[in-house]
Amino acid sequence: MAKRNPYYSGPSSSHFDGLRFFNPGVPGSDKGLGEVLRWKLQGQAARWPRQVPVVQAVPEPRCERLTITMVGHATLLIQVAGLNLLTDPVWSERASPLSFAGPKRVAMPGIAFEQLPPIEVVLLSHNHYDHFDVATLKRLQQRDAPLFVTPLGNDTLLKRHLPNARVACGDWGEGFDLCPGIRVEIVPSNHWSSRSTSDRRMALWGGFMLRSPAGLLYFAGDTGYAGGQIFRDLRKRFGPVDVGLIPIGAYAPEWFMAAQHCTPEEAIRIMQDMDVKRALGIHWGTFQLTDEARDEPAQRLRAGLAAQGLDPARFLAAEPGLRWRA
Repeated sequence: MAKRNPYYSGPSSSHFDGLRFFNPGVPGSDKGLGEVLRWKLQGQAARWPRQVPVVQAVPEPRCERLTITMVGHATLLIQVAGLNLLTDPVWSERASPLSFAGPKRVAMPGIAFEQLPPIEVVLLSHNHYDHFDVATLKRLQQRDAPLFVTPLGNDTLLKRHLPNARVACGDWGEGFDLCPGIRVEIVPSNHWSSRSTSDRRMALWGGFMLRSPAGLLYFAGDTGYAGGQIFRDLRKRFGPVDVGLIPIGAYAPEWFMAAQHCTPEEAIRIMQDMDVKRALGIHWGTFQLTDEARDEPAQRLRAGLAAQGLDPARFLAAEPGLRWRA
């Protein structure tokens, strides 16, 4: 019997073969058991601290001026023109399908969940457990019933757990008006998806472009650099980016991770390719997913900027609790 996609059924496209999505024109991200064993048996993972200090922020209920608060990993509160959005919200203790095993949070959320203002929109980039946390999504649905915006196939997973959720689901290049003057569009990233061993690349992944009165904001979600063509294409299509939320961690060992996660130096290249005026480094320092030391992404980011004579304030490694205003 032919294998069935449990999340999405639709026509083939430039990045969907009828069963699985893929990243066109770049090396594949799939890894076999042998490569996983090679990585793990090398035993080169740095030792992370059990916990790092965090000063939690207490955000304002509404902001007209663009205000971004780092919660941790890829979770950020974006406030602009009176609208409150969250990206890939994870307040759980672990980024895992299990409550007792898997990567454990070493930095508490930069905002206590009880201190979150009302959330109107949630941007979900893909279905990996460190980005798509069902427990947190259920809390948000129960409290605020926000609009969830996500790439193809993730709506099925969301509705499975939150049957009453409002969902705007689309392909790369599709956009949605969130309110007058604010529009979001789903854009490509170099990554993959899965919730188990049997559904690899069956739901789409992506990033987001958010256009508002404050300008253009780019949330990359998860992405490898892979030559950078998608970022140069985004620059041609959208123009310069005012604020970029770009991943800088979970890259070691690079021979294993390069197709799916970028290094700090590659994150700088993304900033340059997209003509990003100001950037925040995300996807580091909260959950140990890979081998690098906790502080290494921030250190390499600073060194990479200095090596090119770039202003260190142009690209900051965002610690939980950081509040940034345009």
